Amino acid sequence: MTATARVVLTGAAIATVDAAGTEYDEGHVIVEGDRVVAVAPGEPEFDPSARTVDASGCLITPGLVNTHHHLYQWLTRGRAQQSPLFDWLTELYPAWTALDEENTLAAATAGLAQLALSGCTTAADHHYVFPRHGGDVAGSVVAAADRVGTRLHLVRGSMDRGRAHGGLPPESLVEDTDEALAGTEAAIDRFHDPAPNAAVRVAVGPCSPFSVSDRLMRESASLARRRGVRLHTHLAETTEEHHRCLAEFARTPVEYADELGWLGPDVWLAHGVHLSPAAVARLAATGTGVAHCPSSNARLAAGTAPVRDLLAADASVGLGVDGAASNEHGGLGDEIRQAMLVARLRDGAQALTAREALWLATAGGARCLGRQHELGSVEVGKLADLAVWRVDGIGHAGIADPVAALAFGASPPLELLIQGGRTLVEAGELTTVPAGEVARDLAAASAAFAPTSATGTAPKEVLR
Repeated sequence: MTATARVVLTGAAIATVDAAGTEYDEGHVIVEGDRVVAVAPGEPEFDPSARTVDASGCLITPGLVNTHHHLYQWLTRGRAQQSPLFDWLTELYPAWTALDEENTLAAATAGLAQLALSGCTTAADHHYVFPRHGGDVAGSVVAAADRVGTRLHLVRGSMDRGRAHGGLPPESLVEDTDEALAGTEAAIDRFHDPAPNAAVRVAVGPCSPFSVSDRLMRESASLARRRGVRLHTHLAETTEEHHRCLAEFARTPVEYADELGWLGPDVWLAHGVHLSPAAVARLAATGTGVAHCPSSNARLAAGTAPVRDLLAADASVGLGVDGAASNEHGGLGDEIRQAMLVARLRDGAQALTAREALWLATAGGARCLGRQHELGSVEVGKLADLAVWRVDGIGHAGIADPVAALAFGASPPLELLIQGGRTLVEAGELTTVPAGEVARDLAAASAAFAPTSATGTAPKEVLR
């Protein structure tokens, strides 16, 4: 659906997630073109030329911002079910050598569709797998975002350190260093839009210290800063990574990143689970962001990021779904609840409030992506990326605080999801792509990636 010139949402509770934490028990939001032009309590004056939506029983929030994903992984869900990260990667890398333009398009479309259905309007996709004969897989991710209608931060990833040089990926999935740098710059040339209302931006994203040479890390940082784009990588995800960095580089992961020029206000890091107090302080002092991925971290038994400590230090923290091969649900709305719960398991009942968890999924994510002036809150002049959650159904009715209904309950159904004034979801259904067709395409593409062994299934003696 194309954007309606003027849309008036009335009768809803509103959590603006602005700097003052402004909320209305019952209010209205007016959208004109791709911008919010009014947010206020009560009813607006009637405008016969506008599309008026009765949002009674709903909560309006900013559209959610997903700061870390791997959309191609929708093709390999349910694998390596009992494996920690390194073993999980070792099993899945060979399967990912079969990625190509067609199956990447199917996976990315499905992944972005699921994100939209979970309230997400902006997604950062870290794509670092480029098989030799896979074709234009990055172009497929961009095409999928155009189909579904979500904003995309395409993180052009890279790996140049295969097993022959002490890395984890097979040689067929790594690039030559110069080839990786050239491919990254070509993606910036082709896709990056610096405009404030951009639908697609590009970031530079070498995969991780255990799959990338120090030269690629250093020169990628230089490339990103020369081109004025952001940087992203995995860091401090597991204890195994921590010990490996100490053994190989005599540095912790954060110290190693710092030495390579990989901390700063233009950088956000995926996971940040194993951070010392000194590392937390250093990330905050340099303005480096963290994409917190609570479900994936739990799925792979990586641990829980010190979110309370990061927030107390005023670090930028957003939420990430991570790839659907380590978070099979694939939605962002549920990560609000998950982030709140795991923070409390780690640091006690005061560790994270419902509103702080919503902040992570909206304003915090926008801050990580460098778009805090355009996205992440419902304010006049900002882009009209809005989620309208129905909180009067059986799963949420009776919870007097609508933000608590969103954060403590299951992710509510969407009455509307709007990106830049364009409707992506209405009454719980996708409006931009046919859900049945997306599911069929994904099922057909995934069939080629079916496991060839019983890996990931329970032993027979457990099933008796």
